[in-house]
Amino acid sequence: MLQSDLVTLARVLRDDIAPRNSSAATVISDRPHARLLRYGSDQQVRDARAAGAVPVLLVPPLAVPARCYDLAPGVEPGNSVVEFLLSTGTVVYVIDFGDVTRAERHLGFEDYFDSFVPRAIGDAVADFASGGDAVDLMAWSLGGTLCLLTAAHDKNLPIRSIITVGTPLNYMRVPPYPLVRSLLAPTGGRPATYVLRALAGIPAPLVRAVYRGFAWERELKKPWYIVKNLGDPEALARMQVIDRFQRSLPGYPGRVAEQMLVNFIVRDEISRGHLDFDGIAVDLTSITAPIFMVGSHRDAIAPHAAVRHGEELFTESAHVEFHTVETSHLGMLTGSEAAAHTWPAIEAFRARLDAERL
Repeated sequence: MLQSDLVTLARVLRDDIAPRNSSAATVISDRPHARLLRYGSDQQVRDARAAGAVPVLLVPPLAVPARCYDLAPGVEPGNSVVEFLLSTGTVVYVIDFGDVTRAERHLGFEDYFDSFVPRAIGDAVADFASGGDAVDLMAWSLGGTLCLLTAAHDKNLPIRSIITVGTPLNYMRVPPYPLVRSLLAPTGGRPATYVLRALAGIPAPLVRAVYRGFAWERELKKPWYIVKNLGDPEALARMQVIDRFQRSLPGYPGRVAEQMLVNFIVRDEISRGHLDFDGIAVDLTSITAPIFMVGSHRDAIAPHAAVRHGEELFTESAHVEFHTVETSHLGMLTGSEAAAHTWPAIEAFRARLDAERL
């Protein structure tokens, strides 16, 4: 092994190959559990306003930090959704739900779709103040669920469209949930809900372990990948970006975890589109806004069939479009495959919506 390779290996072990930069952002509002950031220079904002562009509000999944949309700007290829959207002349807003600790165990889905996300939408529209007075909601994984629940719960919100990436809409098509349902349905989810309450949710270490478990092949091959790419710092930087992301995953709030188990799996409500969160009814089939979905046959977390179920579900939507990108769960959102396939498809979808306004 060359001395330069040893130096590179040492940098890998110190985790200092990939830069730790992030896109510049302005805090628009700082509500509890709903900090709203705006990305883009003042000139970019002025240009977008003048053009009457529709801004994008990025909604992160639960148990995932908001920086999932801005993992490593400047690290090629395609590690920042924020950077991509800015390059299209779009002003970008991101809602940051903050860390999840035992203190947040009371938070349920209704807190997000009835309070946090709607307020962020209102703040974004008020800040941007364009002629369109609406936003495109865009989200990855469970963030897409929050967007859909929000749009269904309040039809009067200024939402032009909803874009979801890797968002499962039928948990009976996600192994091993059918087995979990068959075991827990007779008791309505108990005693699993008791365990979740005792833990105040799903702790961050467990979330991180499960996420790595879905990518077990990558974890197994990582030592060989490092040795093979000692002469390719860019490849190692991309690896570190993903590793840092995995280490930053927070946990699920207790009430959210219970609702995911009971509403999504045991009762199988989401696949039918009619959900009941302790008296708060949400009808996903009533969404009228255009919906764009991205799924993958290689996604172990949100299988292709579970995501594509939206084509059957959103019967009242003005337009439903599904796009397949064959890569991993995270790879659909960020990385080379996302840059080559997901992002251009989203840009084309939004351009068609723009054309319809003219």
